[in-house]
Amino acid sequence: MTGSSVTPTPTPADLAIVSAQLGRPVRDVVAIAARCVCGAPTVVSTKPRLGDGTPFPTFYYLTHPAATAAISELEGDHVMNEFSQLLVDDAEIRAAYESAHVAYLAARDAFGVVDEIAGISAGGMPTRVKCLHALAGHALAVGPGINPIGDLAVERATWSPNVCVCVPYDV
Repeated sequence: MTGSSVTPTPTPADLAIVSAQLGRPVRDVVAIAARCVCGAPTVVSTKPRLGDGTPFPTFYYLTHPAATAAISELEGDHVMNEFSQLLVDDAEIRAAYESAHVAYLAARDAFGVVDEIAGISAGGMPTRVKCLHALAGHALAVGPGINPIGDLAVERATWSPNVCVCVPYDV
């Protein structure tokens, strides 16, 4: 159930599950952007300005513990260096990544424009690869073919969005 558009306001059960996934209360979640095949939240969309006034550029936030762990493994294996080199070597991937940046900004701006983060998306877009978690979250939220680096991260991860490995959430 990944790759769907942002869903309406999350339910209290959704927010409780995300809080359990993160091990802390959620902040300013406006939507569930992607779900596990079982229906549990996988990626949330967060307001670009948090309730305490802090600018928050990460609109798509990966919350699923198994997905987060798998992407952390990729980062630990320095896959970001390989993906960064792709941006240098492959004009088509570079152009698609720049387009992903523009799409990311447009989706976030629909929930409010924050001058302090204007033009800043997440994950290093549009010129570098900084955070695979943000890029994978974006790819899962918007579906394949939009964010090439996020797509590659999801493809390389030991976790699959097509196989549920959720623990039961007692909410």
